[in-house]
Amino acid sequence: MRVYAGNEIRNVAVVGHAHSGKTSLIAAMLHAAKMTPELGRVEDGSAVTAYDEEEVIRQTTMANAVAFAEWNGVKVNLIDTPGFHMFVHEARAAMMPVESALIVVNACSGIETMTDRVWRYANEVALPRAIVVNQVDHPKADSRAGRQQMIEVMRSKWGRQVIPVELPITDEKGFHGVVDLVTMKSYLYEPGGNGRGEAGAIPSSMEAEAKQAHEALVELVAEGKDELMEEFFQEGTIPEEHLVGALHEAIREDRIFPVLYTSGLRNVGTDHLLDFLKFYAPAAVERVPIAARAARSMPISHGNGEAKPGDGYVHEEMVMRPIDDKEPLALYVYKTMSDPFAGRISFFKVVSGVAKNDTAIQNFTRHEQERLSHLAVMQGRKALEIQELHAGDLGAVPKLRATLSGDTLGDKAHEIFLEPVSIPEPVMTYAIEPKSRADEDKLAPALHRLMEEDLMVRFFRDPHTNEFLVAGSGQTHIEAIVSKLKKRYHTEVTLKAPKVPYRETIRGRAEAQGRHKKQTGGHGQFGDCRIRMEPLPRGSGIVFENDIFGGAIPRQFIPAVEKGIQESAARGFLAGYPVLDFKVTLFDGSYHDVDSSEMSFKLAARLAFRKCMEQAKPALLEPVMRVEIEAPDEFAGALMADLNGRRGRVQGMESSGSGTAIRAEVPMAEMLTYGATLTAITQGRGTFRMDMDHYDLVPQQLSERILSTAKRPMGEEEE
Repeated sequence: MRVYAGNEIRNVAVVGHAHSGKTSLIAAMLHAAKMTPELGRVEDGSAVTAYDEEEVIRQTTMANAVAFAEWNGVKVNLIDTPGFHMFVHEARAAMMPVESALIVVNACSGIETMTDRVWRYANEVALPRAIVVNQVDHPKADSRAGRQQMIEVMRSKWGRQVIPVELPITDEKGFHGVVDLVTMKSYLYEPGGNGRGEAGAIPSSMEAEAKQAHEALVELVAEGKDELMEEFFQEGTIPEEHLVGALHEAIREDRIFPVLYTSGLRNVGTDHLLDFLKFYAPAAVERVPIAARAARSMPISHGNGEAKPGDGYVHEEMVMRPIDDKEPLALYVYKTMSDPFAGRISFFKVVSGVAKNDTAIQNFTRHEQERLSHLAVMQGRKALEIQELHAGDLGAVPKLRATLSGDTLGDKAHEIFLEPVSIPEPVMTYAIEPKSRADEDKLAPALHRLMEEDLMVRFFRDPHTNEFLVAGSGQTHIEAIVSKLKKRYHTEVTLKAPKVPYRETIRGRAEAQGRHKKQTGGHGQFGDCRIRMEPLPRGSGIVFENDIFGGAIPRQFIPAVEKGIQESAARGFLAGYPVLDFKVTLFDGSYHDVDSSEMSFKLAARLAFRKCMEQAKPALLEPVMRVEIEAPDEFAGALMADLNGRRGRVQGMESSGSGTAIRAEVPMAEMLTYGATLTAITQGRGTFRMDMDHYDLVPQQLSERILSTAKRPMGEEEE
C-alpha cells in the first residue's frame, strides 16, 4: 500500500450500542472498498475486526480493533469499538486518536443506553459525529413514519442539528438504495452484492420528500453563515459545489450531525458511506492542535547573570501540538495487544512529524529508549508493514520493550506528554485461585499480559485476607479474563467471591492476669503480667503503654509482652479476625531470676489478652465503603431505595450534567454484587466507584450469623 499524507487520512471511531451492527458495517465497507474478497460475517469469525476467539464465541465486541479502507485517493482508518456496557470504556479510549465518530443506531431499536453514553463521550471531547441508521433492511424498519419518529427522538436528545443527508429507498424489494440529498441523485444496490451502488434519478414516489429534506438540509447548513444565507435567500438553494464545502465545515465545527442509512449485513449504502467520509469527515490535519505538557529545562540565576553548564530545573508548561509533518515526531499509544506470535503490539497515532521504520525514539512517559522496527498498519489482527507514516495516521509496531497504553513517544529533543484517556475503576472483584502449582507459576505473568491489553483489569493481593484478587467491569468481563487465561496462556483458575475483611474490637474495659509457668527439669519457664484493656476511637489501631514501676517486670521483657499482645490481636478472638482500636496498659507482674525469658512473658501476655477479651465486650467490625453513583435523574429514587436496603447511609445528592450523583456510605458486604444490580436498575446507564472509608460495628443479628459460619481462632496456650 502507498503512504498517505495527513490531508488524505480520515480517522473514524465506529461506536454505538451492542448489536447495532458496527462490526458487520465495517466488514461491508471493507468489502465495498475491495479490501476483502468476501463479505465478512461476525457469526463465523470472518469479519476483519472480529478476530478474537472470545468475541466470536460471545458474538460481541470486547476490545477496540482497527482496520483501514483505501477509497478513491483517501485512507479511512476505522476503529471498531465495543457497545456492551462492561466494555464501553474502550469506546472512550478510541476517541482520542480519531477526528470523527460514526454513531451507529439500530433501525429497529433506536437510541439505546450505550448509544446515549458514547454520544456523551464524544460530546465531552467535541468530536464531530455522523449518525448511521443501520440494519434498515429489517422488515420492522421500512416505515417512513417510523423513520421520521426516530429523527424526532434524536433531535429531542441530541439537538436540532440532527439532519438527514440521505433518505433510504425501500419498496417491495426491501431496502435497496439511498437518495443523496446533496447531489439529489439515487444510488441503487444489489442486496448482498459488492456494495457498489448504481447512480440514477430519484424515484418519482420520493421526489417531493427528497426536495423537502434537501431544503431543510440547505437551510441548516447556511444557518449562521452570512454569505451562505445571502446566497440561499437569493437563489432559493445553495449550489452543490458550495454545499459540499459548507457541509464539510459544518460537520467539522459540530454545527450539524448528519444522518445516513445503511445495511451492513446486505452491504447496502456502504460505498456511499465511504464517499461521505471522504468528502465530509474532517481530515487528520484538520484536527485542532492537541494540548500536551512539555518539560523544559530552565537556567538557574546566580545573581551575576551566568549559569553553569547543566544547571537548571525542569519546568512543565502546556503546549499545543498541531497535526503536522513539520513538527517534531510525537506518537501516542492508544492500545496494546498481546499476540502469541508477534508478542506485544503497540497501536499508536502519529500526533506530529513522520514516523519512519527502524528509527530510535524516546518513551517520554517511562524514560526509556525504543526502536520502531517493522512499522505497520493493522487490518484486524494482520499487520501490513510500511516504511513510514505521516502526521495524523494510525500505525502499529511490535516488541517495544517498555511501552504501554497511554504512553507518549517521540523525538528526544522535544519532550511532550499527552494525557492518557481516563479509564473508570473496576466495579467487580473476585478471588482467584490457581488450580495447580504449575498454574500458580503462570498466573501472574499471564494476568499482567492481559492488564497490558485491557486497562480496566486489576490484579492484586488483599493485604488483609492474603487472597489474590482480580477486578473488572462486571461478571462477563471477569469470565472472559478467565477464559483467556485458559485458552491463551494455558492457566486454569477458580473464581470465588472475595472475603470481606472483618475486624474485631472491644466496647468495654477489663483487667486480667496472665501467668505462664512450666517446669521441665533444669531451667523452667515463668512469666507473669497484669494488663488493662480499654476501647479507643475507630481508626486508632493498637496502643501499648508500659506503666510498670519498681522493676516488677525487668525492662528487657517489656517488648516481649507487647509482642505477645500484638500476635494475639492479629489472630483474633471471636472469629479469627484481627482485633483493632484498643489500648493495653501493662501495670504489674512478677518474674523469676532464672526461669523468666522473653518467650515466657510473650506467652503470659497472650493468656492475659484472652482473659481481657472475654470480659471487654468483644464485637465485630465491618468495612464501610465510600460510594459515588452517577445515573440519569429518573433512576435516582430506585437507587436510593436500593441503597437503603443495603444498610447504606446517603450522604448527599447533586446534579451531574444530565444525571444525578449520589454519595453514600455502604458496608462492603452489601456491595459485592452491586455492579449487576446497578446495571439492572439503570438499564446499563449508571456507573459507580467506591473506596474504603472506615470500620463500623456490625449489627448484632448480622454479627451472630457471620460468627456462626466464621473460622474460629486457634486455642491459646494454657497456664
